[in-house]
Amino acid sequence: MSNKQLDPYSTMAKAQNNNLSPQEKIDGLHAIVKSVKTGMLTTRNTDGSMHSRAMAPAGPFSPSQTTLVFLANKVSTKFEEIDCDSHVNVAFYDEASTNWASYCGTARVSQDREKIAKHWSPMISAWFGDLGDGIHKGDQTDPRVALIEVVPDEIRYWVATRGAMGRAVDVAVSAVSGKTAAPGELRTITREEVSRQLSFPFD
Repeated sequence: MSNKQLDPYSTMAKAQNNNLSPQEKIDGLHAIVKSVKTGMLTTRNTDGSMHSRAMAPAGPFSPSQTTLVFLANKVSTKFEEIDCDSHVNVAFYDEASTNWASYCGTARVSQDREKIAKHWSPMISAWFGDLGDGIHKGDQTDPRVALIEVVPDEIRYWVATRGAMGRAVDVAVSAVSGKTAAPGELRTITREEVSRQLSFPFD
């Protein structure tokens, strides 16, 4: 049997969105990211082990943007891991709707002050603190502040096409009938589509 026959769930979920344009797929992706607000950034250590932590992307978002930008402390372990292996994943999940998104790509680090200022929010200071030495003040000029830009190779996301009740009914009926439940769409923004639509917040 073919993979399509062995994995009917993915086949059915993908078949529902064949006519979407790249921009329509990006619009759906942005809706998930803005709704969830916080993603899990996963990096790889030198021994191959993977570590994840919750991080909120910094704005602003352009309509065609496929990259993610985070502001973080340059002396934290995540930067050591990115330096060893720039391949990362960022995942978002909305428990209420079951929508999720997964960015697979590479991370770039910058301490350009103009770019930091563009994405800075006063609330970010809370994650740094003022060390009282006149240098590490927890503001956007603090030398600990750095940008992580995730440039995706591919983005996959799931968007529910039915409400909670509809999803429950679909799963229940499928379990009894032997059919496959797929109460949503599995969408992929390909490497080629990312390249065409890519906007670089660091430029």
